[in-house]
Amino acid sequence: MDLNTLRQFLAVARLEHLSGAAAELRVAQPSLSRSIARLEAELGAPLFDRAGRLQLNDTGRLFRDHVERAIGELEAGRRAVAESLSGGAGSVRLASETFLPLTGPLNAFTAAHPDVELRLHQMAPAEMERALLAQEVDLCLASQPVAADRTESAVVAVEPVWLATPLGHRLAAAGRVSVEDLAEEPFVTTRPGQWQRRLLDRLLTERNRVPRIVCETDETAATFALVTAGIGVCLFPEIARTTWAIPGVAWAAIDDPHCTRTLSLHWTDGDRLPAAARLMRAQILEWDWTGA
Repeated sequence: MDLNTLRQFLAVARLEHLSGAAAELRVAQPSLSRSIARLEAELGAPLFDRAGRLQLNDTGRLFRDHVERAIGELEAGRRAVAESLSGGAGSVRLASETFLPLTGPLNAFTAAHPDVELRLHQMAPAEMERALLAQEVDLCLASQPVAADRTESAVVAVEPVWLATPLGHRLAAAGRVSVEDLAEEPFVTTRPGQWQRRLLDRLLTERNRVPRIVCETDETAATFALVTAGIGVCLFPEIARTTWAIPGVAWAAIDDPHCTRTLSLHWTDGDRLPAAARLMRAQILEWDWTGA
């Protein structure tokens, strides 16, 4: 049971797709299949269900959790040794769905700690859970819960979410709108699972309505372009409204106390975070997000 085989198993477990994992790992699929088969033989139990689509079974999930912890510990040890030998300032690996809210804290951090190497990773919250457990990242900033075991978290900001409309739209001059006003509106929004889509779905389903979605995109610039073109309306957080002066977009507050975005910082084993990661954590937690 060598380390390479365990890393291969984690890739197959995450993707539940042999050819996709083989492509990601840059190995031949037959070779990868043999590695997984040898691992299962060594453990004395199948790790995947193979009836139809490949799926991780209960035994596989149990083993995956242990493997992620083991590899995470090895990675933490490797970094600790490297930083001890180099005597340098170390590095921070930070993941986020979007880095727009982090521009202020990152600018302040790099000014105060110019020798620290920053490695930024854009990923969805589901990816963050795996990356935290495998210690592939030190910190994650997310707009929705990250439910990984053995993680700690802190809310850093709660900001209102606004409705963006074309200038000539019937709600453009409203200033404030009700959720009922949105029921028949065409929405440009993100794919299912992203925070904007979750919020939109929740606001309307609580009132027994279904959102009218005309476009799904995760490209912020494209979303604004589609709104200005009159294709639909969209939900955006306060930081987008105050940071981007977008011509052709009008903003309206939404009359619902829960129409907000909550940003939370997540990490594992806080006492064992590398020194540079602890500095970054403090920078983010102590940042004045009201002025971000």
